[in-house]
Amino acid sequence: MKETLTGTANRATRRYAEQESSQHAAHGLDALEPGEAGDSTELEQFRIDLERIRFSSYFARLSDVTQVVPQSGVGPVMHNRLTHSLKVSAVARVVAANLAGAVAQHNAFERGEASTDDETGAIVAALGGCDTIVAQAAAHAHDLGHPPFGHLGERVLDRVARERLGLAEGFEGNAQTFRILTSLDTLGRDFAGLNLTAAVRASVLKYPWTRARWVGVTANELPVTERPRGVGNDPVNGAEKFSSYVLEVGELEQALSAFPAIAEGVQTVECAVMDVADDIAYAVHDLDDFTRAGVLQHAAVAAELQTWLAEDAVLAAEPLAKIQVEWRRPGRSLELKWRGMSRKDGWIADRDAFRDAVQLVSDELVDGLLLSPYDGGIASERAVSGFTRRWIERLRSSIVVEARPHMRGGHVRLNQRAWHEVAVLKFVHSSFVLESPDLAHSQRGQARVVEELVLGFDAWLSDPVDAGRAPRRLLEWVDEATESLFDLSKERPELLQGDISGAGIHRRGRARAILDYVSSFTDQQAVAAFDLLTRAG
Repeated sequence: MKETLTGTANRATRRYAEQESSQHAAHGLDALEPGEAGDSTELEQFRIDLERIRFSSYFARLSDVTQVVPQSGVGPVMHNRLTHSLKVSAVARVVAANLAGAVAQHNAFERGEASTDDETGAIVAALGGCDTIVAQAAAHAHDLGHPPFGHLGERVLDRVARERLGLAEGFEGNAQTFRILTSLDTLGRDFAGLNLTAAVRASVLKYPWTRARWVGVTANELPVTERPRGVGNDPVNGAEKFSSYVLEVGELEQALSAFPAIAEGVQTVECAVMDVADDIAYAVHDLDDFTRAGVLQHAAVAAELQTWLAEDAVLAAEPLAKIQVEWRRPGRSLELKWRGMSRKDGWIADRDAFRDAVQLVSDELVDGLLLSPYDGGIASERAVSGFTRRWIERLRSSIVVEARPHMRGGHVRLNQRAWHEVAVLKFVHSSFVLESPDLAHSQRGQARVVEELVLGFDAWLSDPVDAGRAPRRLLEWVDEATESLFDLSKERPELLQGDISGAGIHRRGRARAILDYVSSFTDQQAVAAFDLLTRAG
């Protein structure tokens, strides 16, 4: 029996009533583990959710999806999306356990069993609580929607969908994650999705809105500085980042209804924990890869950071236009990074704090980790492991919890010092790895693979003679997406932009199914499918 999607839910509410027991359910309910808050029945439901995600084929495929740079040619040292997700989960568990412990202290005070209250625990309890299992499930699931070749593939799918297939919503990895959990994956039963609890579904909604929610909203109506992080400033196309397509908007609404204390556009506590853990793992653990693979060069990083430190006052006085023209000169790119931060996030950005962060990263990374080239020896490995351990501990112990956060912050966030430090570490990633000319050739090839797959499958489905021989899963997804869109056009037509005629719905359904299909490939599957589709003979 189907739950009412728009009805109010509680944290353990599932979309469908389950008539058979889960393979992951324990015969006897466990006692609460240290740091966990809540009743054992609810916790057992969250543990079932975590195992459903772990057993998902979508989770397994992450072992062959690019994290930051491709794995080929560098051996087993590079992170992929699977190992990244596991490390995000490890960080999220510690952060969530600390918050759950604070809630337990507050609850004990409320019951008269403790003499002192815990202010953080009181805030978290009022917001709906924080469960370590839910936070881990969110971390495990947060990258399920990443297509082949990571963020590069995501950008290509979005562009091709909007420009070539006429799908205004395009493609977004976070929204694809939510679609996988609620619509595409299966438990082998007669309903779609993994049928997760409301708490776990809400925990992956990093950007809890649709793309169309921000269509027509101009900067005059609401400045970028007052919008949630990720929305951007595009009143024509809508939000840059979003966590739900219109097909899953009912799922989004029902999941969030379990958290009445969370304001519109704000993450739940467990989602915010996952988001912070993701930032920490990305900022620190990926440096392991770059160091071991030799793609992060000491001289270039040193020149950028140390020049900015030496010329801080001079650069601060330079006109923006001059800095932009001279961006290749050492120190200028970092100055542009600072100005972007201060423009968007003046509520927390502080130049002195930024300088302290640059100095710390220079000391620890430039004059520490990168000073001696990685040679695969024990000393090199200890240096990398020591760097990672110190930074993970530093950042995960820098958590702030706020009852009324800034719109661009969140109920759980890094403090001002750590926020700047993560920003500088991310700058090193983007400037010296992601934008490296050394990756340009492979990235252009990967972009072609993704684009040609989408257009190739679209052409196949348009072939009146051969369309019926397209992959069975693709054909079934076309039917399912089209049927769901027709249902939505009758029940909530205001959610659908553009052509909602029969032909228009059919085009949308086909486009969405093609994106679902191509994005479900691993890197190697994408290359193999491209080879088959484009091979002349």
